[in-house]
Parts: sequence; structure tokens; C-alpha cells
Amino acid sequence: MSDGRVEATAARHMQIGEAAERVGLSIRTIRHYEDAGLVVPSARSEGGFRLYTEPDLDRLRVIKRMKPLGFTLEEMRDLLRLLDDLTTTDGDARAALLDRLALFHTAAQSRVHALRQQLAMAEGFARQIQEQIDLHNR
Repeated sequence: MSDGRVEATAARHMQIGEAAERVGLSIRTIRHYEDAGLVVPSARSEGGFRLYTEPDLDRLRVIKRMKPLGFTLEEMRDLLRLLDDLTTTDGDARAALLDRLALFHTAAQSRVHALRQQLAMAEGFARQIQEQIDLHNR
């Protein structure tokens, strides 16, 4: 049983400005990701404007989440390809894809851990500076 509203939303096209606003990226960044082959607009308007669908926005959200973890464009491309392949692959090939996905998960966890360590160091520094301010304001 399908909900026509969900299907209509998924098929709805939006221009790059709306896509950028909904995902929280700049238009320039989205164009950069298109140039890098990470995301391709689902269609173009008669006037040549890029048109995006919800699945296109999902790809942009994946990219946006990978960026602060320091993944390269090639790694992003590889993960996006892998996610695409998972939707169409069965059997042993699917198991191999899931193994590769697990490697991305491990890499992401490791990078998150490193960022937490950096954040703790930065917070300690900020506290140290605040202590100096408090000390000298007495």
C-alpha cells in the first residue's frame, strides 16, 4: 500500500536554491559537489536550471556529514557508489558491500573519536583562558 503524498514528495523537483536551503549547504558548494561527480541533479528545467529530488538531497546530506570527518572527495564518491549498489545488489555481492560499508563505519567512528579529543583539548584551553581572565579581574 502506497501513500500518494509520499510518492509525490519524492518525485517533486526543486531548484538549487531550495535544495541548498533544505540541506544547509551553499549553492556554490552544491555546484562544487556536482563538478566533483558526487551528486548530479535529477533533471534540468527547460531554462537549464538544475532540478533536485529528495533522493538527491539525501546524497547531499551524506556528503555534508562526511566533510567534517575529513573524508576525501574520492572516499565520498566511493561511499555514495556503495550505497547506490546496496539498493540493487543481492547475495554474496551484497555481503561484500556490507563489509565495505562496515569499514566506512569504523573509519567514521575513529574520526569522531579524534574530533572528540580535539574538542576536549580546545575546551580545556578555553577554560584555562577563562581562569586567567577571572584571576586578573579580582
